Amino acid sequence: MTIKAKALTFGVAVLTVLGIGTASAAPEGYGAQSRLDVVQARGEIRMCSTGDYRPFTYRDPAGAWSGIDIDLAGDLARRLGVRLRLVQTTWKAIADDVGRNCDLAMGGVSVTLDRAKKGFYTDPYLRDGKTPITLCENEKRFQTLEQIDQPGVRAIVNPGGTNEQFADANLKRATIVRHPDNNTIFAEIMAGRADLMITDATETRWQAKRNPRLCAVHPDEPFTFSEKAYLLPRDIVFKEWADQWLHLVLNDGTYARIAKPWLG
Repeated sequence: MTIKAKALTFGVAVLTVLGIGTASAAPEGYGAQSRLDVVQARGEIRMCSTGDYRPFTYRDPAGAWSGIDIDLAGDLARRLGVRLRLVQTTWKAIADDVGRNCDLAMGGVSVTLDRAKKGFYTDPYLRDGKTPITLCENEKRFQTLEQIDQPGVRAIVNPGGTNEQFADANLKRATIVRHPDNNTIFAEIMAGRADLMITDATETRWQAKRNPRLCAVHPDEPFTFSEKAYLLPRDIVFKEWADQWLHLVLNDGTYARIAKPWLG
């Protein structure tokens, strides 16, 4: 072997040890096999959802799924040419489940910096924010955080997500009632076991439309700014495809058609 050949062999070995210039060491989506390729080869995309956040996602006691993002997941799978498999998750586990138990998460997922440490988000598709929902007779009582954060006020919250985080950060004197089932949480307000909930404005509008006794409190002027997007593994190729799909459905009438029965 010539000196030049020996030097070349040594250089390749060093790069291999360091993990530079090898396909196996490349970050997912940068030369390595993308999640997009895996999904297509499998013929199935696995979508995590909590099933407890209408109008985005709901799983009824019989196991049937419905909601805006459930229908959109079906459209995504169809355009990708694969079947859709729905995987139940929780708000506490959702960021860890993506990439481990499922290929993406949908269902009213708020964009947070903590979740963004673990995965990529698609471009946002909805602007939202935290606002109260209460019995209509109490609507004027709970206009501000100062009015809400008073001794004797019971603010109910579902654990593990951004609603709980907001309540813990902003309510110091009110009583926070942690209710494990988000599907029955509004019945607790109507039954008088809680005074209000602070959640995303989209959910307050839908619940108020469904339950005439409940009123969304200034949903057009929420306490916070947030956005909804879909949570993906850290895979740039998969994200690029998902963003392009989302761009199309937001502009070809698909999103409007699917959301209209829920949001009006």
